[in-house]
Amino acid sequence: MEQTLEQKLEQAVWVAHSLFERGRTAGSSANMSFCHEGRIYITASGSCFGTLGAEDFAAITMEGKPLGEQKPSKEWPLHLALYEKSPEIGAVLHTHSCYAVLWSFVPGLPEQDCIPDHTPYLKMKLGTVGTVPYEKPGSQALFDAFRQRVEQSDGFLLKNHGPVVPGKDMMDAFYCLEELEESARIAWELFRAGL
Repeated sequence: MEQTLEQKLEQAVWVAHSLFERGRTAGSSANMSFCHEGRIYITASGSCFGTLGAEDFAAITMEGKPLGEQKPSKEWPLHLALYEKSPEIGAVLHTHSCYAVLWSFVPGLPEQDCIPDHTPYLKMKLGTVGTVPYEKPGSQALFDAFRQRVEQSDGFLLKNHGPVVPGKDMMDAFYCLEELEESARIAWELFRAGL
């Protein structure tokens, strides 16, 4: 059964608080969105996951046109690219989580599948994680680079920046993001150990 807008907002706020409280993001560095009745609801510019409330979402059209007074996150084009990729995608999460960012600095990572499957769970939950070359956050160059890679992988690691993960709904995106961060942590620790 389709969730109401209020239920989706409540779930998104819970996810944001959970991520913030466990150090998966800090300050106003993360953004999230979900689809509802042909609209995208995305965290407002400058919002913080730690204090996020239902009122901190901006509504935009599926073409990116703002529908209210709230200013959407400047990285809304990343979210839009994923919604355009597949009608199965109903939510997107982007954070600057520590181990994913650390792993993005490792030289020579494969472009289409950059996190080793030391455990089976990342592939089971999300699939492949592709790299996106570093471009300034919020820049057109970043959005162009992301669009060039969006069809090649299931989730994405923006170099020196952080993960972008889609899901069928917000909880699915949350589970995928958690698995990506945990897989990056395991990969980083093994890399540091020379294994």
